[in-house]
Amino acid sequence: MKAIGYTQIGPVTALTAQEVDRPVPRPRDVLVAVKGISVNPVDVKLRANRAPDGLGILGFDAAGVVLETGPEVTGYAVGDEVFYAGDVTRSGTNAELHAVDERIVGRKPASLDFTEAAGIPLTAITAWEMLFDSFRLSEGAGAGQTLLVIGGAGGVGSILIQLAKRLTGLTVVATASRPETQEWVCRMGADHVIDHRGDMAAQLRDLALVPDYVSALTATDQHWPAIIDLIAPRGHIALIDDPQELDIAPAKPKALTLSWEFMFTRSMFGTDMEAQRDLLNRVSAMLDAGELISTVTERADALTADTLAAAHERQESGRVIGKQVLPGLSS
Repeated sequence: MKAIGYTQIGPVTALTAQEVDRPVPRPRDVLVAVKGISVNPVDVKLRANRAPDGLGILGFDAAGVVLETGPEVTGYAVGDEVFYAGDVTRSGTNAELHAVDERIVGRKPASLDFTEAAGIPLTAITAWEMLFDSFRLSEGAGAGQTLLVIGGAGGVGSILIQLAKRLTGLTVVATASRPETQEWVCRMGADHVIDHRGDMAAQLRDLALVPDYVSALTATDQHWPAIIDLIAPRGHIALIDDPQELDIAPAKPKALTLSWEFMFTRSMFGTDMEAQRDLLNRVSAMLDAGELISTVTERADALTADTLAAAHERQESGRVIGKQVLPGLSS
């Protein structure tokens, strides 16, 4: 089969299309003909930092059609349309065919085509787990409390705002620094918008709001002093990025809780993996019911080494709003 991967750490020019062996499904795997993919920051991070063994095939978000099932698969059959975010320990979705454990696979939203659907899973899982696993909120909870989403116009922020507004009682404040990103987070449903390039604590005081929860989605090390200043005592901070250093001592006087959200943890360690299948099915149903809207803003016409490299470069710019998607190699 054809796949696109990288042969050395570093530049996007290392991305190349090659013929590789067809995946052999494990007992709980479905083999998927990939019809749509998305590019995420994790793709760029791995290309820049993880040495490949041969051709390193990246890509985690995917939507496609089940071609084959392993002998222990019970939830899917040949011909089913699915979407999922993959497993960071396995070969990725920038390929014609992809094998993935059925327990982290959801049913594709009928209202979205394959390419658009591929823009949903990774960010939806991250946002869902942040709300309900990291913050330990229950559906319908949070009335009278505030969530601050730092970096609200990115992929995770875009779906997190929507899920928080649909499934909790939280007041949602999103940060955005450009007119177009401020307009976007309002479209996603944010109750208020502040500028993370300014004094966030002062802007929140002007709104008479003190966040109980902070979703730190980008530049956490830069925003850390402000987060400590603005958050409520016994508040909870959840982050997804990779700050090189983070001094947690200032969090003690407020008795703050700090946690990382990493959506690959369940598949890496084999812990309650079905939770991701279940939440993806819920998100799929919400999209079909019009309760959530797509976060896709950039869509390529074809998947080639060149178009994938261009998408990686856009990710590196830090200016992507929402999600980038491309059709799959098997489309």
